[in-house]
Amino acid sequence: MSQLPPVLTIDGPSGAGKGTVSRIVAHRLGWHYLDSGALYRAVGVAASWADIDTSDASALVRCTFDTHIRFVERQDGSLRVMVNDTDATDELRLETTGALASAIAAIPEVRAALKERQRAFRALPGLVADGRDMGTVIFPDAPFKVFLTASAEERAHRRYKQLKEKGVSVNIDDLLREIMARDARDAQRAVAPLRSADDAVLIDTSGIGIDQVVARVLGLLPSSGA
Repeated sequence: MSQLPPVLTIDGPSGAGKGTVSRIVAHRLGWHYLDSGALYRAVGVAASWADIDTSDASALVRCTFDTHIRFVERQDGSLRVMVNDTDATDELRLETTGALASAIAAIPEVRAALKERQRAFRALPGLVADGRDMGTVIFPDAPFKVFLTASAEERAHRRYKQLKEKGVSVNIDDLLREIMARDARDAQRAVAPLRSADDAVLIDTSGIGIDQVVARVLGLLPSSGA
């Protein structure tokens, strides 16, 4: 029986830095990258475009199967997310889209519909999978698992800085409330709640630079990256 390609799972709450860290680590290793959160956000965007009621689980499941999602890497290294052949990258990063994705992710039928789509990203030479249940549900057999965390206040400040740099008017107290509410939803949902896998390495990114976090993650893997 052939050995499955290696997987490094990087899970954690919103704003812990897992997206940035995962992309850098994948690039350094020369591995594929899966932004699982973008899949849920993409379904949310497609549902909003189609005016689907988010309380209609059956319609959302149909939307999940019907939505074509592609990740396209540009020459400058940036990653664009195409939803039904439309570049939805900027819309995917809106706070409202994040809240919608969190609500959709709590629907068991939607999670089941996306499970095999996520597992299909596993390919040689390896995969870095970023999300909330990568190490617990999608790739429980992954040989390398990390759980990134940071205080809610730290994550709110990071998001505030990102949005201000983009010229978006935002209130940090509102951001903090949204982050705490999302943490609660993700941790309390019945299916695949946000939690660290028992065999994951916990890294608190509060007050730590991205380069330091990347170095710690890479240090968990053999020098060969396999």
